[in-house]
Amino acid sequence: MSGHSVLATIPDPANAMAVEAITDSGFTITLDSATAQEARRGPGPIEGLLAVLAGCTAMDVVSILRKKRQVMRGYQVAVTGERADEDPRVYTRIVVEHRVVGDVEPEALRRSVELSATKYCPVNSMLSKSAEVEHRYRLWQGAPEGDGIAERVAVTGPAGATLG
Repeated sequence: MSGHSVLATIPDPANAMAVEAITDSGFTITLDSATAQEARRGPGPIEGLLAVLAGCTAMDVVSILRKKRQVMRGYQVAVTGERADEDPRVYTRIVVEHRVVGDVEPEALRRSVELSATKYCPVNSMLSKSAEVEHRYRLWQGAPEGDGIAERVAVTGPAGATLG
């Protein structure tokens, strides 16, 4: 079994809530829950979870599409989350939409998103223990005009995964 470690420090505990987390690979991530937006030095921890999910699944999908020799000219992942009303206000529902522009076959994109959602992305797997996570894509094979081709690929969550 392998693992990772992080050391988190609040440099100014008397005046600020910013946390500097240093990963075991030497990278620093700043999280901040300051109430004044202009004073923030980074995202809050809960919104950071969505960013980490977006990064994890994006790396999976792009890697799989490259192996399938699909040519992308643009790629984004939009992630939105709904939170419970009561503390600890966990995410209860998350929607992940992969937005792709390029010469990509819809079935190749669908399968890549499915594999990330159901097999490869550990962040999705952890979040799916407590939240329903819907995975979809939107594909523009020419210029990104109109609605493109859109499909819901999978929903993962505490009850397991369903496709389509």
